[in-house]
Amino acid sequence: MPETPNVRPGQVWMDNDKRSEGRRVRVIEVDDTHATVVGVDIRGLPDSRNRVAARRTRIRLDRFRPTSTGYRLVADAPEED
Repeated sequence: MPETPNVRPGQVWMDNDKRSEGRRVRVIEVDDTHATVVGVDIRGLPDSRNRVAARRTRIRLDRFRPTSTGYRLVADAPEED
């Protein structure tokens, strides 16, 4: 089984599933098995167009892979000093 990617708070990921075309999420927090995310727009800001998109969701860490039903990283988290 491939290694779990390094998912960190502040990263923006895009959903690869064709049914969710264009969906982007920002990671809010990460635990041992899941990342808590919130929907964001193309600029990485909270998606205010849709209340459902703006709610917090938990996603299994093993889904953060560039597969057809996974996610791909589009913006890394800012570096901490």
